[in-house]
Amino acid sequence: MEVIKTKLDGVVIIEPKLFGDARGYFFESFSQREFEEKVRKINFVQDNESMSTYGVMRGLHFQRPPFTQSKLVRCVKGAVLDVAVDIRKGSPTYGQHVAVELTEDNHRQFFVPRGFAHGFAVLSEVAVFQYKCDNFYAPQADGGISIVDASLGIDWKIPLENALLSEKDTKHALLKDFDSPFSYGMDLYPEFSNK
Repeated sequence: MEVIKTKLDGVVIIEPKLFGDARGYFFESFSQREFEEKVRKINFVQDNESMSTYGVMRGLHFQRPPFTQSKLVRCVKGAVLDVAVDIRKGSPTYGQHVAVELTEDNHRQFFVPRGFAHGFAVLSEVAVFQYKCDNFYAPQADGGISIVDASLGIDWKIPLENALLSEKDTKHALLKDFDSPFSYGMDLYPEFSNK
């Protein structure tokens, strides 16, 4: 796999090595060994899948400590614009984002570490989205910032007046009103600190 670094430290785009012929294709979608060699130590514990229609926007989500999550995401049907936003107070890239198009054809994956908010917009008629998490879902730790906060400067590639958001996602704070539970330099992976 090829790992493409982004302007946000730790946020990377992953392109798998594809083997194709007249019969179709094969690729390794995840290798613990290679991921840890090229990205970071990780222990994924939960896999999720969602299906959404055009215009659906989900995010920008995170889980508060001690339940915070890293996510490795990909789109296996259709296309999404996937976004990570740095929400670590004191970070030189606080409030900045990286956006990447994930499609069933490009097979790209996007790694969103702990300390970043995550969201996506569906660009195709239907999209099936899969993600691996390194911590279990904890509803009491749900957090978010507004996915339509203009100050973030995200071009979602869809008209916002046509966006479909959950009621929960319409109530998240703007970045300027947000008190982040994360600080730059905070140990977000204590399970690996003494190893």
